[in-house]
Amino acid sequence: HVELVESGGGLVQTGGSLRLSCVASGTVFDRNDVGWGRQAPGKQRELVARITSSGEITYSDSVKGRFSISRDNAKDTVYLQMSSLKPEDTAVYYCNVDEYMGPRIGTLNYWGQGTQVTVSS
Repeated sequence: HVELVESGGGLVQTGGSLRLSCVASGTVFDRNDVGWGRQAPGKQRELVARITSSGEITYSDSVKGRFSISRDNAKDTVYLQMSSLKPEDTAVYYCNVDEYMGPRIGTLNYWGQGTQVTVSS
């Protein structure tokens, strides 16, 4: 049973920074691709940052240059460092894990419970 627990959200002013953390359990973390998504009220969830098991990183255009994703496999943890925050970054942020279960089952996708980030103008 995969469990993802996010922390680090909160209220910050425009231009401020926050660091989100997500601890995974119940999975072989270093074999998984992991990422962060967000969902603002009335909008669809979007994946904003992703880091593969081999360390390849991608960002959505909306956060590129401002957010940084990293992982610590020894701690089963993925981080999202957010800087130069804008009011439009306000959303619930979710940790995401893609767990590869082999050729017969394929990849299973998991999301955490989310942590609220609010950026005041």
